[in-house]
Amino acid sequence: MASGIALAAFSVALAVAPPADAKTITAVMHSDLRVIDPGFTTAYITRDHGYMVYDTLLAEDANFKIQPQMADWKVSDDKLTYIFTLRDGLKWHDGTPVTAEDCVASLKRWGRNDGMGQKLMDFTAGIEATDARTITLKLKEPYGLVLESIGKPSSLVPFMMPKRLAETPPGQQIKEQIGSGPFKFVAAEFQPGVKAVYVKNTDYVPRKEPPSWTSGGKVVKVDRVEWITMADAQTAVNALQSGDIDFMENPAWDILPVLSANNELKVETLNKLGFQTLGRMNFLYPPFDNVKVRRAAFMAMNQKDVLDALVGNPEYYKICGAVFVCGTPLATDAGSESLVKGNGMAEAKKLLAESGYDGTPVVLMAPGDVVTLKAQPIVAAQLLRDAGFKVDVQATDWQTVVTRRASQKPPKEGGWNIFFTNWVGADVVNPVANVSVGGRGKNGGWFGWPEDAKIEAMRDAFARSSSPEEQKKIAADIQKENYDQVIYIPLGQFLIPSAWRKSLTGVLDGPATPIFWNIDKSE
Repeated sequence: MASGIALAAFSVALAVAPPADAKTITAVMHSDLRVIDPGFTTAYITRDHGYMVYDTLLAEDANFKIQPQMADWKVSDDKLTYIFTLRDGLKWHDGTPVTAEDCVASLKRWGRNDGMGQKLMDFTAGIEATDARTITLKLKEPYGLVLESIGKPSSLVPFMMPKRLAETPPGQQIKEQIGSGPFKFVAAEFQPGVKAVYVKNTDYVPRKEPPSWTSGGKVVKVDRVEWITMADAQTAVNALQSGDIDFMENPAWDILPVLSANNELKVETLNKLGFQTLGRMNFLYPPFDNVKVRRAAFMAMNQKDVLDALVGNPEYYKICGAVFVCGTPLATDAGSESLVKGNGMAEAKKLLAESGYDGTPVVLMAPGDVVTLKAQPIVAAQLLRDAGFKVDVQATDWQTVVTRRASQKPPKEGGWNIFFTNWVGADVVNPVANVSVGGRGKNGGWFGWPEDAKIEAMRDAFARSSSPEEQKKIAADIQKENYDQVIYIPLGQFLIPSAWRKSLTGVLDGPATPIFWNIDKSE
């Protein structure tokens, strides 16, 4: 039944044969998996791995409401104390019980690494385990995003892990994949860049509520899930149509009509909030340590050129200058005219000429193995050249970008000047969630490390505010500062459907999809 190409791919991937009667889902994800510490990178493939292995204290449902997951909570009348109580039946994959001390250590690790977590910790007076099942978080002053932070659905997710792993020194990855989630990671079958395998955690006790986004009962209905890497998109499409794989996360937009016409397949957009695509410059080294040079690069960008190359079909993309996503309460087009109209090239050339730019080549990382990340670097490189930049496009794969962008070394020593990525809408809808607008610099800032005290003060003001009108004004001011200083460059929004064989049922939607609980497979 299998095509020769697909069989060749499987012959490389298979290291350990599963039991003959195992019910197995085979999936081609948007990227291969190499970094498996979900607190080490914001890469979505690592987040997806995290949801297989780990669980969260709280979770968000389809109505944007925070729900209990591992724990319930109470809040004191003065809004300064939050008490979380772990539910019964929680065990780590090594059989030991989940304790409040484990969760405190996990929250502290997350709070060092995640932008929203950092902001919560800024307002936190202390967090401790007051008994084996109780976590007590005390604030310095009321903060309205405590639950939304701990229940956030996407990168970096506050996944819970044993204390000994959570206390891994900063800058190091955890050594084991021991969670309390619905699947167990099969380390013996992990081949980075080739295959990752998960098996049902038979000790997992799901919640009783129906699943909704990342909340509710995580009921596993299959024995195994295998993520198979097929770098060639056409190979993956052929394997999906022939039945060699069951699920394909991100088929190319131009192949969607073919997949939709196959009555054995279902094609659907699972993440209805979509993605924001963006460019990020490195503030630590020339030439982008100079704001005039950054402004020149910003003025050269053109969302339509990027989206036409990336998506092609306007049905699936939106030109949008709103840093906090079009169609949301905080959306504004302030400062985005050149991006959305594509009329900034003359000004870009002028600014670059005035900036003192000395021809330093811009090291631009260009991954070629991920459908949603191929086009942006190529289009941007040409736009930068048109503005007068020298550009060194360095072809690589996405996991190399994920690793390399964490380096603060100079570009000549393995560092970089600019990269491109995507955020799901849920990760960028407000100034606290959106780590790209942060200004913490080297002190916990996101890759690129801009230092901007003004933007950090405004993010604090947003976090303190309970007035929607005031929050909207603050968000608009943050957007203006973002574009003035070119903290990052939003390059538009897009949707991308997934495709799967109709033998799969119960596929869930949400902002952190795909997730593999609730899915059943008929033979």
